[in-house]
Amino acid sequence: MDFQLSDDQRALRSGMRDLLGAVFDRDRMRAAVERGGALDRSLWRELGAAGFFALRLPEEAGGVGLGLPEAVLLFEEAGRALLPGPLVATHLAAGLVKGAAEGEAVVTAAEGGGRPVADLGGADAVLVGGGAGVVEGERLEVLTGEVLEAFVAGAVPVRSMDPLTPLHRVEGRWEGAGAVEGRSAGAGASEAYPGALRREGALLTAAEQLGSATRTTEMAVQHAGSREQFGSLIGSFQAVKHLCADMLARTEPARSAVYAAAVTGDPVEIAAAKLLADEAAVRNSRDCLQIHGGMGFTWEADVHLHLKRAWLRAARWLTAAEAEELLAADLGPVRPLYSGSAALG
Repeated sequence: MDFQLSDDQRALRSGMRDLLGAVFDRDRMRAAVERGGALDRSLWRELGAAGFFALRLPEEAGGVGLGLPEAVLLFEEAGRALLPGPLVATHLAAGLVKGAAEGEAVVTAAEGGGRPVADLGGADAVLVGGGAGVVEGERLEVLTGEVLEAFVAGAVPVRSMDPLTPLHRVEGRWEGAGAVEGRSAGAGASEAYPGALRREGALLTAAEQLGSATRTTEMAVQHAGSREQFGSLIGSFQAVKHLCADMLARTEPARSAVYAAAVTGDPVEIAAAKLLADEAAVRNSRDCLQIHGGMGFTWEADVHLHLKRAWLRAARWLTAAEAEELLAADLGPVRPLYSGSAALG
């Protein structure tokens, strides 16, 4: 079995990188930071026109008709570019929320469990799971119209570590429950396949983390190859070499795990992929910042944006603790290594 990317998949990834380079270059990213993370609707429509959100919809439904492995490639590029907005929720809502597939509607998700809701202020719809939030609920609810307005009115803004991701905390009766009137039940994956939305959300978020880990590795290597200290390039120093090598050694296993989980769709493999990608994104950003030295701590450098986004993504859809519990449960019951009298003597 060949797990190398096909020519079509490579072209898809390259095309998305070119598109993002044109519509969300560094100047536009910095402009988004200055706006406080306010969503750019024109950018959202550009993504919709490119098929970013409708990628997995069947062609007869107006989609591209591709699968989860191809979606992972696009989200990897989005993570690399630090693309803001509720990309995962809108992608998952394509075909369920009117306008989501075309980029005309912005959809975010209330994950429940006390987790803040991202990009709520500019959302046209919110995905909420029946009973326990999108993460655990067996039904998927979509809040729109007056119900959404009431949902937003009851939310409290909280300070976000990522300047590109505004956050709100949902309190009281809304927490993980939604509204009783004016909501629509989605015939989405979570009804027929409980937990599927959570797993796909976790995998696509892991792909974003992978893209960020890859980009910070490249940034570190590029800086190490151009910055001089004591008359030599800092990349010639063994300590810096080791940091760069460690970054690559974290990124590539995470890439293998994310790509494999996209093919199998196995919940345990998705948990492992999210765990590895989160670690690679966070630790690579920290190492990249260290390699940049004093300049890495400044607002003008982009390293801190990758680190803050990586911290935020690590707490979305599937946390490290939750992933570890899933992996531990898959190992089965713990049995003693030895039994009988030999174990005592």
